[in-house]
Amino acid sequence: MLAVLANRTYRHLFAAQVIALTGTGLATVALGLLAFELAGADAGMVLGTALAIKMIAYVGVAPIAAAFAEKLPRRAMLVALDLVRAGVAVLLPFVTEVWQVYVLIFLLQSASAAFTPTFQATIPDVLPDEKEYTRALSLSRLAYDLESVVSPLLAAALLTVVSFHNLFAGTVIGFLLSAALVLSVALPGPQPSEPRGIYDGTTRGLRIYLATPRLRGLLAINAAVASAGALVIVNTVVYVQAEFGLDQQATALALAAFGGGSMVAALTLPKLLETVADRSAMIAGASLLAAGTLTAAAVPGYLWLLPLWFVIGLGYSTAQTPSGRLLRRSSKPEDRPALFAAQFALSHACWLIAYPLAGWAGSALGLQTTAIALAILAIMAIVAALSLWPAGDPEVIAHDHSDLPAGHPHLRHATRRHHAHVYVIDDLHRTWP
Repeated sequence: MLAVLANRTYRHLFAAQVIALTGTGLATVALGLLAFELAGADAGMVLGTALAIKMIAYVGVAPIAAAFAEKLPRRAMLVALDLVRAGVAVLLPFVTEVWQVYVLIFLLQSASAAFTPTFQATIPDVLPDEKEYTRALSLSRLAYDLESVVSPLLAAALLTVVSFHNLFAGTVIGFLLSAALVLSVALPGPQPSEPRGIYDGTTRGLRIYLATPRLRGLLAINAAVASAGALVIVNTVVYVQAEFGLDQQATALALAAFGGGSMVAALTLPKLLETVADRSAMIAGASLLAAGTLTAAAVPGYLWLLPLWFVIGLGYSTAQTPSGRLLRRSSKPEDRPALFAAQFALSHACWLIAYPLAGWAGSALGLQTTAIALAILAIMAIVAALSLWPAGDPEVIAHDHSDLPAGHPHLRHATRRHHAHVYVIDDLHRTWP
């Protein structure tokens, strides 16, 4: 998998991603401590609101940013967004009111909502070979999982010598280094496309996404991932410390088991996807998630929770890592930023529903009922994916243009009577050449 790092451009982009993720992880720890300093016992409410604001920014800003990503030089845009994020992080240590936290989080996450899909849409152009791109996707998944483990440990070590306010300095440094690494390489520019109005530019990605069968199936997979993932992320602390009466270290170990399962899947997926279709792998991963979530309703103790969380982690990574391959396969280069932004927004919309549901139901109805409810949602999502995503889903479809009238757009591109077109369906339900 590491062979893909031989590509200098990708190596610098991957390093930028890892460093920015580490900085973001430090900010997450520091934000929790800041919320406690400002709100005391109401810190959970402050963090919950901040998380909701983050998701709203992701859902609302990403499609708008995609319209600009089609026109602006990618390197300049990514560097500018890193600098915006660094500028916001500089202000966080000086916050004295809760509302200021909310405003800065919205600005920070809006910049991330523009940065992440643009960054993701650049990688397929840097690595046009599908095997290399698959390895890059697995490395990216691995980076996210490692960040969830490394950042809290790094924060704990730093807090022994500095105050939590200084952790935000690490976030600033991370974004500045990320900007420098992006600036150090030449990136493919956005492909020229026909001029579009504001409405078309901001909604095109969503319309392409929802008109493409495999991507409608991906949206259902996203819903299954969010349903199961929300149980783990929101309620692990409740399972460990309220149900089983253990301490914070036990909670961290449980989350590490989940991350460990995800990392194992990320490491094995590149080889697996050489022989197993994306649809089969993702449905299997989602099914593992649903089964694990249902099992969580009857988990008898902590020693059973650890392997269960590991299994859910396996399903979590298996279900979502191949999504970049689907997006790449379902778009022309000039439409990739819009399509990646649509995936970013729609997947986070699933989390925006699942997070409060897991939290509210866990508090009001108990963990057993919550696990069953989330498992049912995941199962319904899997059924929807099976229905929406055709089982026979080739990358190209051979078809005959002999019955098309002269001057038809397809015939202008045809060099022979029978030829293949990439299976991508846009908002007008055309098959693109």
